[in-house]
Amino acid sequence: MGGKKKVKKTKVRVAVEMPKSRRMAIEEAMASHQPEDHPEWDRGAEWGDVRFYRKRIKPGTLRTIHLPLLEVELGDSWPIPITILHGVRPGPTVTILGAIHGDELTGPSACTHLLSNAFTDIGKELDPEKLAGTVRIVPVVNLPGYRSKSRYFPDGRDLNRQFPGDLKGPTTRRVAAQIVRNLIEDSDAIIDLHSAAKGRNNMPQIRADLAHVGTNLLAKSFGIEIILDSKPPKGSLRKFANSIDIPSITYEGGGANLLDHESVKVAIYGVLNSLRIMKMIPGKPNRPKFRVLASGSSWIRAGEGGLLDMFVGAGTLMKNGEVVASISDPATPGLTVDVVAPEDGLVIGAATNPFTSAGMPVGHFLPISKHLKLLEEQVDENGRFVTCGSHGEPSWREEVDVDEVALEGQWSDDGVDSEWTSTKINDDVDTDGIGDNEEEN
Repeated sequence: MGGKKKVKKTKVRVAVEMPKSRRMAIEEAMASHQPEDHPEWDRGAEWGDVRFYRKRIKPGTLRTIHLPLLEVELGDSWPIPITILHGVRPGPTVTILGAIHGDELTGPSACTHLLSNAFTDIGKELDPEKLAGTVRIVPVVNLPGYRSKSRYFPDGRDLNRQFPGDLKGPTTRRVAAQIVRNLIEDSDAIIDLHSAAKGRNNMPQIRADLAHVGTNLLAKSFGIEIILDSKPPKGSLRKFANSIDIPSITYEGGGANLLDHESVKVAIYGVLNSLRIMKMIPGKPNRPKFRVLASGSSWIRAGEGGLLDMFVGAGTLMKNGEVVASISDPATPGLTVDVVAPEDGLVIGAATNPFTSAGMPVGHFLPISKHLKLLEEQVDENGRFVTCGSHGEPSWREEVDVDEVALEGQWSDDGVDSEWTSTKINDDVDTDGIGDNEEEN
């Protein structure tokens, strides 16, 4: 056994104040909000069939219709199944999406479970005979990426950087325009289910622009604790949706090319909870004991290069100085370097790639020193935070009973995931802005 190299603890910069313009934007938006009057959703309003892609769906029924991502007569049009649950009573139209990135499986799994008999049979939560409004569930949006276990479309582009799209543009932009025309523009709310990109894993979390009032309310309706207030990236679905005043949130949980059962459970729980809040399905909504509204984060970085041995995963509550991981190098046997938590906080994202270099992110970290005791009440025997909905139904509580903790700060380069390593595809793709900030949404 060799000695352990002592590493000088570096100071981690954490922004301590939310930008004034950002704080004011959120406060002013919420203060000026007036509940919208939707007479078309009243029980006595006229309600009948809905049409989707030239098909008709009757009230109180469930129907699956295939939407081609490309309108072509030659080649693969990539028809994706859209299941429409059209309720017997008036109400909003909510669209739930999975696998905009083809290798992210949390969404496909959650959507498939929601469409099972356990949820859609007579008397169950999503029984169309009990539903108000319309729910559209799309387990896999990026069908070619899903088939090839890839994040991208065959032309190498990230679909979630191409909205609102262009019906005469490159392949992925044509697909984005088709999705906008058929699934986005007539939605009253959008829930987009994601996982982390390759090389990392995310604990269950919501990402939303809290300065958009409808999105703010939708994010909180999901019923989980960690909400990251972030402006959506350029070309993302939620940026476009917010630009035309449609509430849109991104759920993140798990990692690429794997199924994290806890993240899938939380996704199912969150979708149902949002539908209850919107009074689309019966039942009282569940709410967490508290919410952490984070406007910034810090990063735990590797101080050396070599093989990264992670001791903790996403969702672990850490105290200042506790070991997060160790780094070793086969070329220097017996020498290891510890990576430690810079302060008390929560690991919301963790690296899973064992190869690292000095400066690369090991963990995405929320400093929560002032509120540690609040979170400590909700950890398991392994020190991992237990997200609402991951282990059975939580206790019901009123909104006024939910504590809200604001973690003020700024995201690096204005992006939640900008510190993770991005993947450049090729020069012509990069000119379209792909790979600059690979993850998020």
